[in-house]
Amino acid sequence: MTSARDHWREDAACRSAHPYELFVDGPGQKRAKTVCIGCPVRTECLAEALDNRIEFGVWGGMTERERRALLRRSPNLASWQKVLDDARRDSERSQAV
Repeated sequence: MTSARDHWREDAACRSAHPYELFVDGPGQKRAKTVCIGCPVRTECLAEALDNRIEFGVWGGMTERERRALLRRSPNLASWQKVLDDARRDSERSQAV
């Protein structure tokens, strides 16, 4: 059974991309990250990778190395989804003012 939280994939900018485009090494990662620019579900995607400690591929505009560094800075954080949602709301509020 899928939850509402799982439906973000349907709106992902990469939904039609071939996995070989997103799970790349080196310079290919920079190209893969460009797919994430402007993606409407970038935050949900990144939270999925962080919360589930996904080790490979570009998720939410971040490489595995970038995600590992972020996880090392906050190893005991229970929900990246909440942190990222709160940050997005704060950003939207500040832009509305």
